[in-house]
Amino acid sequence: MYPAYNRINIFFSNAWNLFYFSIKYFRNIILPPYEINETLKQFFVLGYKSLPLVSITGFIIGLTLSLQMGPILGKFGAETLIPSMVSISIVREIGPVIIALICAGKLGSAIGAELGSMKVTEQIDAMEVSGTNPFRYLVLTRVTAVTIALPLLVIYADFLAIAGGYIAMSIEGSMSLKVYFNSAVESLGFADVIPATLKTFVFGFSIGIVGCFKGYNCSRGTESVGLAANSAVVLSSLLIIIFDLIAVQITNLII
Repeated sequence: MYPAYNRINIFFSNAWNLFYFSIKYFRNIILPPYEINETLKQFFVLGYKSLPLVSITGFIIGLTLSLQMGPILGKFGAETLIPSMVSISIVREIGPVIIALICAGKLGSAIGAELGSMKVTEQIDAMEVSGTNPFRYLVLTRVTAVTIALPLLVIYADFLAIAGGYIAMSIEGSMSLKVYFNSAVESLGFADVIPATLKTFVFGFSIGIVGCFKGYNCSRGTESVGLAANSAVVLSSLLIIIFDLIAVQITNLII
């Protein structure tokens, strides 16, 4: 009984601490001074350097999806629907979720390990002693950078996924590039693009805030750095799935 009670108590305690950590972020983000240079640096480190992984993932997603749909729709003579199905499924659901999960593994672990190692080696304490606000310099910059970078990465990956779908169709059939992209773009509407883009901001914020929370509150000891990185990936991935479910339900009610 008591171990189960303790686990429940720890769960709700961590949930509240994460919520308070998020509120602290929103309270500080509107107050000067603004660490613009550090935010741009983190945008480059966390966002721009993720382009190779995102590029490969996006292209393979579209290629695989088109290859799988081809034989199935071919049985019904509906190969012309492949561009529409690829673009809608990629833009609305597959692209945002898969890229967010990939970034949760790469960025969440990197942020958690970096801040965790700084916590263990007392660099964060040294910043406080020197008069620097470590929360503003370390947390605000990384969370903001990831929140802005992820939507851009998802849009980029969606385009590569649609291009990958065309490569698959050019191997299997004879559809021209113009016809393929016209069909793919015309099938997309406001209800497909805008909600999918908005939820990527939430995904990016979840990755950044969880990674910073786990690293910033890392306990003493070198083994806790690995635990912080691992738990950051697990929790941010779980939040992405939960927020995606909520976003789909809200979209269905509104549109």
